[in-house]
Amino acid sequence: MGRDGIFVAGTDTGIGKTFVSCQLLAALRQAGLRVCGMKPVASGCEVTPDGLRNEDALALQAASDDAPPYALVNPVAMAQPWSPHLAAAASGMRITMHPLQAAYRQLRERYDSVVVEGVGGWMVPLAPGFSASDLAREWQLPVILVVGMRLGCINHALLTARAILADGCPLLGWVANRVDPRMEALQANIETLGELMPAPLLGDVGYAEPQGARGLFGAIRYSP
Repeated sequence: MGRDGIFVAGTDTGIGKTFVSCQLLAALRQAGLRVCGMKPVASGCEVTPDGLRNEDALALQAASDDAPPYALVNPVAMAQPWSPHLAAAASGMRITMHPLQAAYRQLRERYDSVVVEGVGGWMVPLAPGFSASDLAREWQLPVILVVGMRLGCINHALLTARAILADGCPLLGWVANRVDPRMEALQANIETLGELMPAPLLGDVGYAEPQGARGLFGAIRYSP
């Protein structure tokens, strides 16, 4: 695994990036590291007495060592549950790299490794000329891809993997997340992706399993 951190991407929104990120944080901690999760951009946040809060970002904060400040875990939070560039426009703001970079640098100074969870899919726009993939590229992070196992996942996974590699980011592997319990030919789809994906299968997340990850990061290796 990359030394500075890892970027967790997904084939879509709502397919288990947060769960996988938290599992990864636990595995890195078991390897003896001080770790922190980060959700640089989050839409669909709730209004609280402490300000806007995102469920995924709160889970990453809770899974981190030493309770990092929420403002560093999620520097850009927006209320509308829309694509980030639309949610930002509705809030009268424009997402830029500067606050995200500042928060990431502070976390890197405090922790051995930062697990960065993307927003939506790999190419989701954050602002004109600025997409979620630019974070992984700017911070030179290797990528783990979470694949939501449902009809159409083979095409989504292969296109996303191709885009990750075309953007110059290492693809460490992929995780199968069984988001549709009624998916037909599920195992055959996983086996097909195992043959076609340009990176290894790192784990298989079972639908609605409380601890939910068979073999997920069980043999993690952390290398500089």
